[in-house]
Amino acid sequence: MTESHNLGQKGEDLAAEHLKKAGYKILKRNWKSGKLEVDIIAENHDFIVFAEVKTRSEDFQMHPVTAITREKQRSLVYCADTYIQRYNITKECRFDVLTVIKKEDSYEIDHIEDAFYPTLR
Repeated sequence: MTESHNLGQKGEDLAAEHLKKAGYKILKRNWKSGKLEVDIIAENHDFIVFAEVKTRSEDFQMHPVTAITREKQRSLVYCADTYIQRYNITKECRFDVLTVIKKEDSYEIDHIEDAFYPTLR
């Protein structure tokens, strides 16, 4: 595995732990529908949360949240819609972004709830 892949996996693991500590139940990780994927699907009392995780080392050029482009949002919405239909989800849904930034030997996690509104255009 490449160093970048390892960093990404570590970021997803840390993000899942962060959500658990915040009271979320992790339902799925790396859930796929065709070529589309959601990093983490979690649930709390009020919402099903479709979470995208972006991990970077501290020497990044742009903040990781900028990687959540309109196209990425669209693919997350389509993937989430497939999950909702497949499992007959009736609970309200939300799209969150978790950024994980490696700083020397530690990691900084930022959980952005309701990061974007789901549109298909």
